[in-house]
Amino acid sequence: MQIIAMLTMLIDHVGYIFFPDDLRWRYIGRIAFPIYCYLLVQGHIHTSSKKRYMVRLLIIALISQIPFNLALTPDGWNVVFTLLLSEIVLIVLDKLPNVWLGIPVVLAAFVVMDHFPIDYNAYGLFLVLIFRYLRSYWLVLGHFVLNFIYLFYYYWEVQMLSIVPTLLIGLMPAYLKALEARRLPRWVWWSFYPAHLAILAAIKILDSGEWVNMDWRSLFLI
Repeated sequence: MQIIAMLTMLIDHVGYIFFPDDLRWRYIGRIAFPIYCYLLVQGHIHTSSKKRYMVRLLIIALISQIPFNLALTPDGWNVVFTLLLSEIVLIVLDKLPNVWLGIPVVLAAFVVMDHFPIDYNAYGLFLVLIFRYLRSYWLVLGHFVLNFIYLFYYYWEVQMLSIVPTLLIGLMPAYLKALEARRLPRWVWWSFYPAHLAILAAIKILDSGEWVNMDWRSLFLI
């Protein structure tokens, strides 16, 4: 699962940067984010320290921010902030006696994530919640409904393809177990996101010649 998530994310970002008119790259890239959301939930469930888990996410988010702005968009916050905020919501919900009491928490997070330019915005939060609380056919149905809502309100047509890995996760447990058995070293998994963004940013800048006139001091004012 980790390898699939990393490769499809790389394909997505290569297409976004260098082949923006070829949507085939983006279609393949839709596979990545649901896997990251699913693995975030698994990490949340199985980690021995949720505090350390949040700290790791925060460190990766901070390290990734400048490469993210250079490679993909000059403004906005990278997707690890989306996962971090979603993890905070999960921790709060775990502490409540009834998950339904967490509706105000989810609504508050929704407002924050849709107000600030965070990658995937509140869609990421809702997808994480779907992976946390739904199973089997309900998991697939929940993801489909979420995609349909975002298609209707935000015209996220490409995002409809993100249902593909959820079909595997929800309906094919034997194949999922086989994929999860192959795990990468932790340092590879945690470092891939900032590392690949940094490499893509460097290629993009060198290829365009932007580095000649770039005000590098402005990067630290983002």
